[in-house]
Amino acid sequence: MSANWDSQRIARAALIIAVVLLSAWMLWRFVPALAWACVLAIATWPMRQWLARGELRRTAIAAVLTLLLAFVLVLPLIGLGIQAAHESGAITQWIADVRQNGFGTPQWLAHLPFIGGSVTAWWQANLADPDAARTLLGRAETSGIFSLTRALGVQVANRVTILVFTLLTLFFLYRDGPSVMEAAHTIADRLFGSPGSQLGKHAVAAVRGTVNGLVVVGLAEGVLLGIAYMATGVPHAVLLGLLTAVLATVPFGAPLVFIACALYLLAQSHTAPAIALLIFGTIVAFVADHFVRPMLIGGATRLPFLWVLLGIFGGLESFGLVGLFLGPAIMAVLLAMWREGAEQGTKAAG
Repeated sequence: MSANWDSQRIARAALIIAVVLLSAWMLWRFVPALAWACVLAIATWPMRQWLARGELRRTAIAAVLTLLLAFVLVLPLIGLGIQAAHESGAITQWIADVRQNGFGTPQWLAHLPFIGGSVTAWWQANLADPDAARTLLGRAETSGIFSLTRALGVQVANRVTILVFTLLTLFFLYRDGPSVMEAAHTIADRLFGSPGSQLGKHAVAAVRGTVNGLVVVGLAEGVLLGIAYMATGVPHAVLLGLLTAVLATVPFGAPLVFIACALYLLAQSHTAPAIALLIFGTIVAFVADHFVRPMLIGGATRLPFLWVLLGIFGGLESFGLVGLFLGPAIMAVLLAMWREGAEQGTKAAG
């Protein structure tokens, strides 16, 4: 009887593992959408709880929140697409003008230390002369523009598919979230005991803190630096502010934009605005990356700043953009397991 019971348990465990692996293989292409839906649901769950206090049914709550997030996510993409369409016309006109008349050598280029002479010579040979510029730009157009357009179309289609399935999954998470969390809590208790649910709470707190620390702080950096771009006379300040907000979601990402803008102002002989923009951007990025973000992310889970950075950049490299939020969650669970093991070891030694 005992042997028969053991064989049944082994067969059942093997069946569960096989089904889980088969499901993971089948849904592998949709994992980014599922991960994004979980991240967004965790980050906005307080809004769901607030709406649940009223008289709205759970389906209505899920529909309202999903439509709200769809509006927030899709509207900036539409704006970027419209702006990119406008800019593409200007870029095409600029390329045609350069191919016709050449691109004059900036005076400041020769004053660059060490490389000024060689860069100026290359510029005059390949861009300042109309025939050379026509040859260079014509070669670039024929070699890369069609493959770039095709790759861009494939990537846009993939991103749209992920967005659609993310919103669809998000709707069901908002609607059935409480029952899903209750079932997950029960399974975690059966598999890991009481520490299992605690690890889940650490992961949730890390995701929510990371969203606040990366997205909210990144948006704030984009707004502040966008205002600075307008004040210093940088063209396309709104678009550059949006680009800054996107890059600022990664620690130390905002300087890529405002340093480039400062160099542009310096190339236009606007020295004082360039220096002012560089100083203001450095202060904003320094305060955000060294004080605000560690407080929001690390404070939610007691993660040291080094672990926060390792989680963010390690997750970004391993899982892509969604790894920005999954990485700190994994680090939070790992650190919680470490602390629990250390506490148990101390109690056993005592």
